[in-house]
Amino acid sequence: MSTADIFAESGHDDLLLPFQVDPFGLRGRMVRLNSAVHTILDRHGYPEPVSKLLGEVMTITVCLAGALKYEGVFSLQIKGDGPIRTMVADFTSEGHLRGYAAFDEDAVRQAADKGGATVPRMIGGGYIAFTVDQGVATERYQGIVPLAGQTLAECTHEYFRQSEQLETGINVAVRKDEFGIWRAGALMLQRMPLDGGDAPEPGKARTVHDMDAYEDAWRTAMVMLSSASPDEIAGTRVAPDRLLFRLFHESGIRAYPAQHVAERCRCSKDRVESVLTSLSDEEIQDMTVDGLVFVICEFCKSRWDYDEAGMKKLRAGTDD
Repeated sequence: MSTADIFAESGHDDLLLPFQVDPFGLRGRMVRLNSAVHTILDRHGYPEPVSKLLGEVMTITVCLAGALKYEGVFSLQIKGDGPIRTMVADFTSEGHLRGYAAFDEDAVRQAADKGGATVPRMIGGGYIAFTVDQGVATERYQGIVPLAGQTLAECTHEYFRQSEQLETGINVAVRKDEFGIWRAGALMLQRMPLDGGDAPEPGKARTVHDMDAYEDAWRTAMVMLSSASPDEIAGTRVAPDRLLFRLFHESGIRAYPAQHVAERCRCSKDRVESVLTSLSDEEIQDMTVDGLVFVICEFCKSRWDYDEAGMKKLRAGTDD
């Protein structure tokens, strides 16, 4: 498959690019985000340490979702007892990304002044949850593990070690360029069971030599993964396919068609009004401020306002 075919549907930015490192079929994903991540972070206008961590959460979300077969929504949620209380990102099978954070601004500033936006300093103790929601007709899957690590990449490693028992390496980069534009990227590799790689000769079982070669291939791939700089992963200087070739061409690498990633929220007026009509009169009263009920989407900041007459009309319509 030519490079043009691989990027035919995605272009060279805002993409999720699957690849495989031979000869043992190490499964990889590359994510590179430009307008998708900038639109979200610029809209929120969070302090820089919060934006950077939320950028990492969204990038990891796309990376992990790309390793799954699902039709629906993949979500990553982080809850902590530190300055950042919550970070949420989700990514649909159609390629739509969104995210938000909840935090104490003064506490974030104080933590940042002490140096380093690490997970313990900014998020504290808590958990990381991964959820796959494929609709009401399918049972929802969720995995939860405690936060463990100085970085979100380390926390992700720990999740796969504990919950999936699948060795995973991930290199994440989030940065703001010289024009003030947020960019993000990630490289992820997963070591699949040995039978997922090239088969031994017909009629022969795996040998110690096979296992040694498998271990060497994994260690080499991890070294190469770690060698990619933030500029290479998230910047524009090196095209995605050229970076993968630089890192893994000696082992052999195959890339597959990339998926386009776009910022898009799933909120709507219909969904908001469906929720409002399901609430009791007491709950509506509790939400009313100066005669107005308003709803703000935490993801995209869209706002819907209803005065007393509007609420009566909405709820009367429900009763018809």
